[in-house]
Amino acid sequence: MRTMIISAGLLCCSNIFMTFAWYGHLKNMSNKPWIIAALVSWGIALFEYLLQVPANRIGFKVMNLGQLKILQEVITLSIFVPFSILFMEEEVRLDFLWAGLCILGAVFFIFRQKMFGS
Repeated sequence: MRTMIISAGLLCCSNIFMTFAWYGHLKNMSNKPWIIAALVSWGIALFEYLLQVPANRIGFKVMNLGQLKILQEVITLSIFVPFSILFMEEEVRLDFLWAGLCILGAVFFIFRQKMFGS
């Protein structure tokens, strides 16, 4: 369990960097040439990879690839929704809830054997 928590924590941190690398330039650099935004994004993404690669290696010790991917998607949505509301100032929509429930369903199905056995 400790290994899974370490992996999830690193993935959370890497996702913060990833989200800013992918979308932060839309707000902060919209008046800059795209090549400048791309270079800044690559610089931010380096920190994402420095956290994401060890997170996946650690997580793969206790989770299969499908479980690791679903965990990543849950974390991505958990980071992206607050980012879009708080940083990008998007309006809150009920669709965020529905998407979250779908992801929770995916978590159940991918981890049910680990939680409940066969």
